[in-house]
Amino acid sequence: MKRNVSLEEISDGRLYDKNDMVRAGCGDCKGCSACCHGMGESIILDPYDLWRLTTNLKVTASELLQEKLELHVVDGMILPNLRMNPKTSACGFLNTEGRCSIHAYRPGICRLFPLGRYYEDSTEAVPESREAGSFRYFLQIHECPMPNKTKVKVCKWVDTPQLEQYEGYIRTWHAFLETVAEQLPQMEEEQVKNVNLFVLKLFFLKPYEDGDFYPQFVARMAMARDVLEL
Repeated sequence: MKRNVSLEEISDGRLYDKNDMVRAGCGDCKGCSACCHGMGESIILDPYDLWRLTTNLKVTASELLQEKLELHVVDGMILPNLRMNPKTSACGFLNTEGRCSIHAYRPGICRLFPLGRYYEDSTEAVPESREAGSFRYFLQIHECPMPNKTKVKVCKWVDTPQLEQYEGYIRTWHAFLETVAEQLPQMEEEQVKNVNLFVLKLFFLKPYEDGDFYPQFVARMAMARDVLEL
């Protein structure tokens, strides 16, 4: 989701790599669940998030969409997000004790918080030592109310296996969505609908097989680029 704000407004002004230390540690939240309330449609899921949820909960994406997830248009693309309880504005996966019931396999945006990703898509803004189109992390300073945060290494905070491979996947997925979204304004309404349904079905609704997610994603991405002529 694109945000029309500057880093100076929302962060401490620094960009972090995965091995940097950042002041994000909150002592296991100490009973606080503020970040699990009132998030609206902002907890957007990517295919890896869906794979993690369906694999660990032993349900299909279609079943999750009946109660825990919903679909909304994000920068022109139809994508799933966590559904908030309409009465309490709490995440549907928050239990009665105010704790996350899917913490071990929570979505990437939840793992990041209060960090965010800053995508360096312009080759002019990227030093030669850094890959064009990569991203770095930033610390959101106005979002988490927990005081006296401690320093923690970014890779430990993100808590995701095979982090380098995951980051490569995130770059690929982000670039794909941007490329498709840029082409949508030139399409007829029916074509936009068909493209969105194709992406939604291929990457989210079509079940993944047991085993490694990444080779399956690579195969689906190749198919998407071939069909959409990207």
